[in-house]
Amino acid sequence: MTNKLTPPIAAIKPKELTLHGHTRVDNYFWLRERDNPEVLSYLDAENRYTEAMMAHTKPLQEELYNEMVGRIQETDSSAPVKKGDFYYYDRTEAGQQYKIHCRKHGSLDAPEEILLDENALAADTSYFKLGIFEVSPNQKLLAYSTDTSGGERYTLVIKDLASGEMLADAVPNTFYSVEWANDNQTLFYNKQNDVWRSHKIFRHTLGTDAAEDVEVYHEADELFNVYLHKTRDEAYLVITSASMETIEQHFLNADTPDGDLTLLAPRKRGWRYFLNHRQGEFFILSNEDAPNFKLMFTAVSTPEPEHWQLFIPHNPNKLLENIDVFADHLVVYGRFNGLHTLDIHSFSGSIRQPVQFPEPVYAIQGSDNPEFMTDQLRFVYTSLTTADTTVELDMNTLAWHKIKQLPVLGGYDPANYQSERTFATAPDGTKVPISLVYRKGLERDGNNPCLLYGYGSYGASMSPSFDQKRLSLIDRGFVYAIAHIRGGKEMGRYWYDQGKWLNKKNTFTDFIACAQHLIREKFTSREKLAINGRSAGGLLMGAVTVMAPELFKVVVAGVPFVDVVSTMLDESIPLTTGEFEEWGNPKEEEYYKYMVSYSPYDNTEAQAYPNILITAGLNDPRVQYWEPAKWTAKLRALKTDDNLLLLKTHMGAGHFASSGRYDYLKDIAFEYAFILKVVGITQ
Repeated sequence: MTNKLTPPIAAIKPKELTLHGHTRVDNYFWLRERDNPEVLSYLDAENRYTEAMMAHTKPLQEELYNEMVGRIQETDSSAPVKKGDFYYYDRTEAGQQYKIHCRKHGSLDAPEEILLDENALAADTSYFKLGIFEVSPNQKLLAYSTDTSGGERYTLVIKDLASGEMLADAVPNTFYSVEWANDNQTLFYNKQNDVWRSHKIFRHTLGTDAAEDVEVYHEADELFNVYLHKTRDEAYLVITSASMETIEQHFLNADTPDGDLTLLAPRKRGWRYFLNHRQGEFFILSNEDAPNFKLMFTAVSTPEPEHWQLFIPHNPNKLLENIDVFADHLVVYGRFNGLHTLDIHSFSGSIRQPVQFPEPVYAIQGSDNPEFMTDQLRFVYTSLTTADTTVELDMNTLAWHKIKQLPVLGGYDPANYQSERTFATAPDGTKVPISLVYRKGLERDGNNPCLLYGYGSYGASMSPSFDQKRLSLIDRGFVYAIAHIRGGKEMGRYWYDQGKWLNKKNTFTDFIACAQHLIREKFTSREKLAINGRSAGGLLMGAVTVMAPELFKVVVAGVPFVDVVSTMLDESIPLTTGEFEEWGNPKEEEYYKYMVSYSPYDNTEAQAYPNILITAGLNDPRVQYWEPAKWTAKLRALKTDDNLLLLKTHMGAGHFASSGRYDYLKDIAFEYAFILKVVGITQ
């Protein structure tokens, strides 16, 4: 039996892994044996050790948790969204973990109709996640899906909203795409294969056995996943087959669900395009000879690329991220100099100026806009100091109307906080943006604790948005910083390309440069600097920890993708093959050598490391639990310091940790308590 204050020591069982004439020895390869009692015993021992080492912080965890709950309007509702004659919204109740989905008919003063109470569905399970929630076109039926393991395999069911009864229809193992045809009797959905690749689209007719559902589309290429959506005017169903680098789309008239699919344009490696529709015309974002995308249009009757005409030209300095098409307006979401842009184009012929925003550092995101015939655009505006604000924009006048702002209780006043943007210089001279927020009056004397967050993969941009949870750190004197490193797309497609494949190390050196910049500019010091990232951001945490361990005091690595080479060599693991276009294929020697050179697990060696908290999920299909477990075991065996090293594995959850809103806050309180403990802040 392991003493509760003695770190668990994983057994060493060497396994030689040879490729391209190079041999790697993995002492902890055996931790992949999920059903091995010795593996579960090791994970349990690590959890007991973590619990024991953090036991004295329980009052602090409780204090942090109560603070975060105290800032939430626990009983609250979202801004209602009008669709036809109904107003849809969801609400929460104090003490309840999950949302209640509702609507009203005719007006906001009408009686409430509860469509779905997630709390009732989650009553008998420790984990619950709602997948899709799709009301039929006639608004009489609801299709929704649920996951009770964290493994992201959802069961799709149908509810009759008039009677409240559940239909007999049930489809297991669906993924995140479900759409109704316009006959209100036909559903299209995607399914995964054994390695979690979404590879097929099926058609289901209500009242029939799901085993008899018709396969509409099968994507055989293992680099691609398939999903579907419906155009805003509900005229077409669109099936998208996408790899990291290439997209191909088929469309189907939503009035004829038994019809044949039509290919818009055949796939061509590196070509990405996205289809929208309005009044017999397709509007298509395309990156052909346009890395930051251009907008084309063509008649539905002539969809072939040779008929496409230019609507918005390519701008090498401005990324076109997405478009939204309404009856009279076209909305273009973009990025310029790292910040969101929003342009409104009128089909009447006039082109509006870009929408102006009130703060120098901000973020916006699209909101629910189910109506096609409208002049009102709903979006969410936020910043590091401004809570999420749902706005309706008049697309004719560009006038704003604030619908709802996320309540932040506990006396929060944005005037007490300061946000700014600064730039670090990477080793190759590239300027890397950093977004910062802290209490006004902060002294830049090098004595402030700081939490620096980063991600830097898949072209995902990290927006400078509001998060009330951070206030528990900021109000204790922290600077909170977001490193907008290469591998994201904040500065356009080029920014992404310079942080993937054989350029991946730029992601890590950018982050290290950001940390050095914050220290040099006296926002913080090495003794007060904490860093945090999850998943691919956990890879970032692992890489910078082994590259520059002396630079950080605390590392929080959430579900970290740290065993890069072994994972990318195993195509039986979910998601591996499709990610060859993100990391490279190690079966090619050039990529193998490069990946070995930065993989945190392969580069962990005998040296002193910071204080480290690592998290994992036993049911995680995205980053298998054994990656964080193996890295923890190797660090324990090799580290030469007395700093804390803790592994916390969620034994009944997946990639996203606890599912309930209160339980999730307890997870955050635990991580914050670890950070505060290490930097010496106990109150």
